[in-house]
Formats: sequence, structure tokens, C-alpha cells
Amino acid sequence: QVQLVESGGGLVQAGGSLRLSCVASGRSISFGTMGWYRQVQGKQRELVATITPGGNTNYVDSVKGRFTVSRDNAKNTVYLQMNSLKPEDTAVYYCWHNIGNYWGQGTQVTVSS
Repeated sequence: QVQLVESGGGLVQAGGSLRLSCVASGRSISFGTMGWYRQVQGKQRELVATITPGGNTNYVDSVKGRFTVSRDNAKNTVYLQMNSLKPEDTAVYYCWHNIGNYWGQGTQVTVSS
């Protein structure tokens, strides 16, 4: 079993920055791909970014150049640095671990215009 706990969400003005963290417990995440998804109420969950065990990253086009995903395997933690935030980034952000398909409980990000 893996437990994922996100933090770092909040309310920020457009153009601002937030850094999300996802701490894993129960098992090492070193060998798995980690990802960040987001969901707006009433819409499908959307992939935002992924990072492989080797550090290869992938982003949805709408966040490229603004968001950066990283991981610290020693801390069993993955991060999402979000810069130049836009109102359309408003969503609940979820952390995901591919081995076992584990999800966190989500953290709300709200960007005001």
C-alpha cells in the first residue's frame, strides 16, 4: 500500500506561483512513474505532468514552459512548481503513482483574475 498526501495548494492571483508537494508513505516510489493530474468539477481528470524514475518528464501542452515536475526519491516526494498561473489552471490537483495506480486526496488550486 502507498499513501500519497498532497499539499501546497491555495489561492493565488494570476501570474503568481505555487509549489505542490506529494509525500508518499508505505513504500518507496523510486521505481515508479509519478504524475500530477487535475480536475475541474464536472469535467474529466486531466493529465498535467509525469516524471519517470529516470527523471524524464512529460507535460500537457497548456502548461509547458510554466510548470515543472521534479522528484526527490530520498524524501519519497514529488513536486509540481507552477509559475505564471492562469485562471484556467484552477482545479483540484492530484498526485498519482503508476505502480498500483495510487492516488492522493487532492489539493485545491484557485487562480483569481
